[in-house]
Amino acid sequence: MTTTQYKVKGMTCGHCVSAVTAEVGAIDGVTDVDVDLASGTVTVASTAPLDEQAVRDAVDEAGYEVTGS
Repeated sequence: MTTTQYKVKGMTCGHCVSAVTAEVGAIDGVTDVDVDLASGTVTVASTAPLDEQAVRDAVDEAGYEVTGS
């Protein structure tokens, strides 16, 4: 089990949380996604280390931007 945190810019509401959770949760191997709206932190649990570009692409697809990990 691997857990990684990402800083995401632009999330402001519950819809943002749902969109990011759905897109990142669809990545192969992801077992859990926890979004902390107040801090802009997305914590991703997965069965193995994830390709960071895949996470960035998923967050971008949801309409937001990863600013760090």
